[in-house]
Amino acid sequence: MPSPFPGMNPYLESDSVWQDFHQAYCAALRDSLVPQIRPHFIAKMNEHLFIHEADAETRRLLLGRADVGIARREPAAELESSVAVLEAPCTVQIPPVVDVERCAFIEIFSKSDRELVAVIEFLSPTNKKPGKDREQFIAKRQQILASGAHYIEIDLLRGGQRMPADNMADCDYCVLVSRHEQRPDMGFWPLKLRDPLPLIPIPLRAPHGEAVADLKALLDRVYDAAGYE
Repeated sequence: MPSPFPGMNPYLESDSVWQDFHQAYCAALRDSLVPQIRPHFIAKMNEHLFIHEADAETRRLLLGRADVGIARREPAAELESSVAVLEAPCTVQIPPVVDVERCAFIEIFSKSDRELVAVIEFLSPTNKKPGKDREQFIAKRQQILASGAHYIEIDLLRGGQRMPADNMADCDYCVLVSRHEQRPDMGFWPLKLRDPLPLIPIPLRAPHGEAVADLKALLDRVYDAAGYE
C-alpha cells in the first residue's frame, strides 16, 4: 500500500523513522539511476559521519563499547590490620558516550576516467540545525559548487534552516538542481505539504543525456518495502 499523501509523508519526518527512511531512500534512488546511466557512469553510495557527545539521559540509556583512559593509583598506605586487601594497581575512566550519525549521499562518476560528475545530497536534520555539523556540511557544499560537478539537493524536512540560496520562495520542502555550466543559477522546486513530489533531472556529462529521478515513486517503493503504514 503506497503512502496516502500525494507528496512527502510528514510522519516519515519523525525522529523514530527518519534515519531508516533516509538510508533506504538514498539506496532506492541509487538503484533507480544505475540502469539509466550505465555503461558510461557509475553511481556509488557514500556517507557523511557526524559524531555527537550524548547528553546525560542518553548516556544512561545507551550501551556500547568505548576506549578507556588509564590512571595509575598511588600506593596505598600500609594498613594497621594484618588483613590482606586486594587493591587494583590502576583506575580506568570510561569516556562520554557518543552518538554516531551516518548520512548517506550519492556520487556519480564517469566510468572512463573516474571523474566526479554529480553529487546528490538528501538532507537530514543534522544539516539543518545550527552548529559545527551544519557548517561542515555547507563548507563541503560550497566546495562542490565551486567544482565542475553537478549538485542535486533534496530537502524533505520541514524543520530547521534551509540551505543558503538567494531568492528562495517560501515552501515546506524543496529540491535544488545546480548544473555546473549554469551557475550561479540553480533549478528550484518549491513544494508545499500537499504538492506531489516531482520528477527531477539528474544531469550527466555531454554528449550523454540526463537521468530522471521520480521522487514520489521512490517514496512509495520505500514506504511499501519498510511497512511504514
